[in-house]
Amino acid sequence: MDIRTASHGWRTPRVLAGVCAGALVAALLPGQASAAQPEITVATNQVTYFGTEGGSARVGVTVTTGDGQALAVAETVAYATGDGSAVSGADYTPASGQLTFAAGTPSGTTKWFEVALRRDGQIETAETIPLTFTPATAKPASVVINANGMAYLNSRLPVEWRVADLVRRMTLQEKIGQMTQAERGMVFDNPDLIEQWMLGSVLSGGGSTPPTNTPEAWLTMVNRFQAEAMSTRLQIPMIYGIDAVHGHGNVYGATIFPHNIGLGATRDPKLMEQIGEATAAEVRATGIPWDFSPCICISRDERWGRTYESLSEDPSVAIKLASIIDGMQGRLGDPSRVLATAKHYAGDGDTEFDTAAAEFNVGRPWYEQRYTIDQGITVTSRQDFARLDFSPYPPAIKEHKVGSVMPSFSSIDWTEDGVGNPTKMHANRELITDLLKDRTNFRGFVISDWEGIHQIPDPAEPTNGGLTAYKVRVGVNAGTDMFMEPNTAKQFEDLLLAEVQAGRVSQSRIDDAVRRILRKKFELGLFERPFAPTDKVGEVGSAAHRALAREAVAKSQVLLKNSGGLLPLSRNAHLYVAGRNADNLGNQTGGWTIQWQGVSGDPTVGTTILEGIRQVAPSATVTYSADASAPISAGDIGVVVVGETPYAEGFGDVSGPECGFCTPEQLEEKSLSLQAGDKAVIDRVCGAVSRCVVLVVSGRPQVLTDQIGQIDALVASWLPGSEGAGVADVLFGRRPLTGRLSMTWPRSVAQVPINVGDASYDPLFPFGWGLRTGGHHAVGDDARDAAEQAVLSGQAPSGWAKLFAEADRASLSDDPATAVTLLARVAGKE
Repeated sequence: MDIRTASHGWRTPRVLAGVCAGALVAALLPGQASAAQPEITVATNQVTYFGTEGGSARVGVTVTTGDGQALAVAETVAYATGDGSAVSGADYTPASGQLTFAAGTPSGTTKWFEVALRRDGQIETAETIPLTFTPATAKPASVVINANGMAYLNSRLPVEWRVADLVRRMTLQEKIGQMTQAERGMVFDNPDLIEQWMLGSVLSGGGSTPPTNTPEAWLTMVNRFQAEAMSTRLQIPMIYGIDAVHGHGNVYGATIFPHNIGLGATRDPKLMEQIGEATAAEVRATGIPWDFSPCICISRDERWGRTYESLSEDPSVAIKLASIIDGMQGRLGDPSRVLATAKHYAGDGDTEFDTAAAEFNVGRPWYEQRYTIDQGITVTSRQDFARLDFSPYPPAIKEHKVGSVMPSFSSIDWTEDGVGNPTKMHANRELITDLLKDRTNFRGFVISDWEGIHQIPDPAEPTNGGLTAYKVRVGVNAGTDMFMEPNTAKQFEDLLLAEVQAGRVSQSRIDDAVRRILRKKFELGLFERPFAPTDKVGEVGSAAHRALAREAVAKSQVLLKNSGGLLPLSRNAHLYVAGRNADNLGNQTGGWTIQWQGVSGDPTVGTTILEGIRQVAPSATVTYSADASAPISAGDIGVVVVGETPYAEGFGDVSGPECGFCTPEQLEEKSLSLQAGDKAVIDRVCGAVSRCVVLVVSGRPQVLTDQIGQIDALVASWLPGSEGAGVADVLFGRRPLTGRLSMTWPRSVAQVPINVGDASYDPLFPFGWGLRTGGHHAVGDDARDAAEQAVLSGQAPSGWAKLFAEADRASLSDDPATAVTLLARVAGKE
């Protein structure tokens, strides 16, 4: 079980031990045990044992009693090797015998036998030795003699040489397998499908977890799947992927960082790099080497249900903060780093709102309703596409060396070509092959989104929402290299094989895709270290990572209004805390936390904002009433925490479908305006106390122009994640408020979409706005200070918001002279 091989240098992981890790179990029949002994279970401690020529494989057999007590009578387990692809006497020394567990042996005792592996000096692929047991196990275990002598196994050779050597040895079916990704749920009960289908990858969708959602269970599962991949003749490791979009959100107890909309407000590239590194460490600790993140999309319409996945409405912020890729990937061979994915290529945040879909949805059941903006059509010119939607990708590729790119579900409709003929991104050869791969020189691989090619229209079967040969052919020829086929992996493989054999997909296109995938597997070190170690699970939710998340939360808070300098609060204040998001961890972590759409309540481990207030200001007097029904003292300071409940793609679209499978709290209609209950709490508290702070916990700006007059201090808290104490840190001055809006805050719903650079621009708060506390202003901020004072005193000229936003954009583009000039105009000094 703990065998180091000369050719690979990797170990079979101890995490595979145990029945839950794919052990082979045989329960003795009642007639096989004495009346004095309960039923017992015999299990091998793993499915596959790996060894190298000239070494041996050590096989463990464990006996467990049903009541956990010691054996009442002796039990014997017989074992024997048999011929598979390895030949007895030539490749290994046959082994057979019995393992006797004496009466009194403790339940759970393991005994071992060894299979000696012979050295024949030949260059060979992996060979298998079946093992049989009496009593028979549910499925025989096996020993795999590792492949040896081939150039691609030599870690001292250049990666490109290794790739070329491996590709020339592969069959067409093996190549297609590398291009195929199945979902965890498809293979969990039958992991041997990974070997049978020769799968190159497995993923977990949102909320797809092992039955016991712990870091240890994740690690066990991934290593179990890897054992199947390493049982194939060429032993090409599979690569597991997951959406860790704000920390390792699928895993209970992981650190949950603020969603991108909050991180965009930090404007802090170094912080982003640290977050990327921490996220990678937690993801890799669970055995997963690939993250479908970051989203570098540009959100241009707050009605989009994925707005919070965007760093900004302006590409300069996304470009500046793409440093998260450096933290995630580092040097790819480092076992604490992951392969990153830039997504969703491109224009996913720039789609048109579908008014017809919104009207269609009215009064219909949720399962008939349609998305109103997600996965829609980006109507744009090639020039505007390059300036906005595409612009974050060249830096991500050339400067940060991102390893994979995921196309968007959306479509592109070029205005130059006449609007009305959109092309799905998954079918867009012009943008995937010509622009991304050839002109931008992207050398990584392109991974489709979830069943992405299923949405390609098939002219012959326009109503078919599943896979067809046409969709497979178009998707592959457009340039996608690996296909996320969660439930139709085998069908995809069969269709693609037929298309290649018919000459409709070239062998060279297949080879290009496979070379790209293998290149990253080699660079990640998966051939040398296919199995994850067990000693890193403590990284998940570690104190250091939570401290970093707390810092990120504090830096993401944007102070929109601060009348009379109300913030920071005294830590001895009398506070009346209200609002449904004050003490709701699920609401503050948002979507992509434990479940795809997120969940209200307490889905994971963390600190709510209310808990953070009590933690940071233990001397404060705190009265908490979610609905503000408790008596209010006029002398209290109100802290009202309102906003949204969790949602994710599609179901978060304004006027889009309800989430019929979500918690009741999440069924509310999605809107850019606060819910009536939130408004009522603001009115009740702010109308009764001496001074009032409102925190908006949301995945996008919320229109509250009608309430702004009774609010003394207003903070955009976004979706802060698991560390609510970071919000309390800035409320009480433990850290300064420094965040700046990365999204324009509209004055009314009618203004949406509204973005910096619009000809008509008159928001409630402009792009870049964010008051600061604590005197921690950067050198050179005098012009900004003067501009803010002019605005707050009512002395700023008409149209100041446009000038202020353009000044902030100029500073992001490293043009301080223009920024100072524009701010001087806001201050009335020019």
